Amino acid sequence: MDRWTEAEAWDWWSARPWICGCNFLPSTAVKFIEMWHRDSFDAATIGRELGWAADLGLNAIRVNLHHLVWKHDRDGLLDRLDRVMGMAERLGIATIPVPFDDCGFGGEEPVYGPQPDPVPGVHNSRAVASPGRRMLADGTEASGIRAYLRDVIERFRDDHRVLFWDLYNEPGNRMIFRAEGASVFEPDFTAASLSLLDDSFAIAREVAPVQPVTAGAWNTPVVGTGERPYGTPTDRFALEHSDIVTFHAYLSTERVAAIIEELGAHGRPMLCTEWMARPVGSRIDDQLRLFRDLGVGCIQWGLVAGRTQTWLPWPSDLVAAHGGDASRDIWFHDLLHGDGTPYDPREAEILKAAT
Repeated sequence: MDRWTEAEAWDWWSARPWICGCNFLPSTAVKFIEMWHRDSFDAATIGRELGWAADLGLNAIRVNLHHLVWKHDRDGLLDRLDRVMGMAERLGIATIPVPFDDCGFGGEEPVYGPQPDPVPGVHNSRAVASPGRRMLADGTEASGIRAYLRDVIERFRDDHRVLFWDLYNEPGNRMIFRAEGASVFEPDFTAASLSLLDDSFAIAREVAPVQPVTAGAWNTPVVGTGERPYGTPTDRFALEHSDIVTFHAYLSTERVAAIIEELGAHGRPMLCTEWMARPVGSRIDDQLRLFRDLGVGCIQWGLVAGRTQTWLPWPSDLVAAHGGDASRDIWFHDLLHGDGTPYDPREAEILKAAT
């Protein structure tokens, strides 16, 4: 299977409504391992919160998987993914699985089993990578890691509930979030990430799913640098090999409009698979209209405030680099309180009207 042609990508795009959704993790899970683990899989909460997403008019969820759950409980992971996609489909919601992820913001390696409680006051304090930064960098279990990807895609390769495959979230992201409000970086493992990204596309092409495959460009330049967006090796590789263009943009509406214009040169349907961070100007009350008017799909971060604590801000230095203020007076991500009521009722009305 080769990369889809532009015509094939547009045929896929035109066969469905405008895509507007959220990155989904139930409020009772501190990380994706906890979401998918057999002892902490919370079907009741997942079903309830997906219902709230549907009430807002959302029609897609983007959800990370984890290699470690597959390694220890392969059948269980596939069964639980099937169940979640079934719950979502009954509500008119399609699913975007994400097999790999380098975002280990908690600074720890993934461990299978019971997960720790969040660090008080820290955004996404227990986030771990899939398969894990250390495992990725030292090459251990490389064959098993790739077997996991092949197995998951083969299982759902012709399943209409899968909207598309987002193979790898933020390859090469080395950031760690500290309790004192600062960010630090682990040693560079980008070469290993690029190798896994390359293999991921190769495996996906061999399996040949009926759904498009993509990986998101995510490295936006620091405010005022004048750099072109998405110019790193991993971003360039993703843009050159994806069937549809996906990208991340926690930025002001003006900057996102410029990015959309530039990425439009690829001639393919576009989706922003991570956005909405209120203190940096990435807001529903103006940016949702931009995406809708330009025909760009959008998957915002977070639904219900919970154990990930993503209503809290990123580290203050990271927020400043994105042109914002790390105030705790305003929610950073997320749409709903734990009882389903909106954080901002006007945002809920805007979403319902747009969808």
